[in-house]
Amino acid sequence: MIARLIICLIFLGFLSNPLPAQEGGGPPKKEQSLKSKRKQRKEDKKRWKEERRKKRAEQKKIKDHHKRIQTKEVRKRMKRNKKVAQRNHDHKREPFFQRLFKKKGKRKSIKQPQEKTNKI
Repeated sequence: MIARLIICLIFLGFLSNPLPAQEGGGPPKKEQSLKSKRKQRKEDKKRWKEERRKKRAEQKKIKDHHKRIQTKEVRKRMKRNKKVAQRNHDHKREPFFQRLFKKKGKRKSIKQPQEKTNKI
């Protein structure tokens, strides 16, 4: 009984007298002035523009290298396909004369299987 009483008193002592929190948890935060906030935003914007410029330049280098390693015929075909894709994206039809004189695509004909001949 006395042991319980002592344990309860010790437990209540810890609850009633908690440890003090640490005071110096880092540098004190000071309010930024309006000019310094504006200056920080301006620097962030400048940094963002520089990163975007570098990223776009890198993408352009990759694209140019991809085009450069293609053969001349492939580059021409890529150019034609890009124009057609852009036209389709803009939902425009081909001009009348292009549609009129357009080459018909090679039609696939159904081939009959050939009979195998025995060499006897």
